[in-house]
Amino acid sequence: MGLKSYRPLTPTLRFKQLNDRKDITADKPYKPLTEGIKRSSGRNNGGEITSRRRGGGHKKLYRIIDFKRNRAGIACTVETIEYDPNRTARIALVKYADGKRQYIIAPNEIKVGDVLNSGIGAEFRPGNALPLRDIPLNTPIHNIEMKPGKGAQLARSAGASAELVAKDGKLCQVRLPSGEVRFIAEECLAVVGQVSNIDHMNEVSGSAGRSRWLGIRPSVRGVVMNPVDHPLGGGEGRTSGGRHPCSPWGKNSKGAKTRNNKRTDKYIVRRRQKRA
Repeated sequence: MGLKSYRPLTPTLRFKQLNDRKDITADKPYKPLTEGIKRSSGRNNGGEITSRRRGGGHKKLYRIIDFKRNRAGIACTVETIEYDPNRTARIALVKYADGKRQYIIAPNEIKVGDVLNSGIGAEFRPGNALPLRDIPLNTPIHNIEMKPGKGAQLARSAGASAELVAKDGKLCQVRLPSGEVRFIAEECLAVVGQVSNIDHMNEVSGSAGRSRWLGIRPSVRGVVMNPVDHPLGGGEGRTSGGRHPCSPWGKNSKGAKTRNNKRTDKYIVRRRQKRA
């Protein structure tokens, strides 16, 4: 797995740098674990745009991912490593000893034929899902549950990994990729290792067309709009805006706190942004 560069035959190809996809072993998904997905294009049920700069894009099938890894004691074998258009990480199709197949988020350096396990008593090795209490300190982990049995919610994107930094009674302290340190119950499952496709962050699209294939529409700066369209618009010649950056509706876009969940504040040991 690595990055692929192109000969600069066109301006688009000059800086283009994409994943070579040599780690992918299957061209098509396992059909029973797929379903249709409706694209909202950033609109609500009334047709109004509620999330700007979305729309278009290629048609996708949703791959049903097993985030719970709750088939404890039943070994599974990796059959394929596949591309998933719905996420940045690779996914792996695994077959359990009883014949059932599931998709999981593929850990880094997992290969076809590897045997994985989960639950209490599973071997400590990359790709296995264990309770936090059974994982040694300073271990990189991903696919972390926030509530026992709910399924993985943290560190699921390409190349992501958290770190188990301390154990305090029935709670464990986990340093998340953002830098936040958080209490998580020791019964919660986490997968040992790092998420696959670690070179995703180094990809360079090279063309606006590829963004449109991904469903990303153009972003227009407010300072180049007319005053009727944006508070930063207008002025003679080029201007820098003249006021604090804001949305088209006048709401400040920098500096405002977005977290509003006092119920779980007690589980945060250290914020991702250090307070002065």
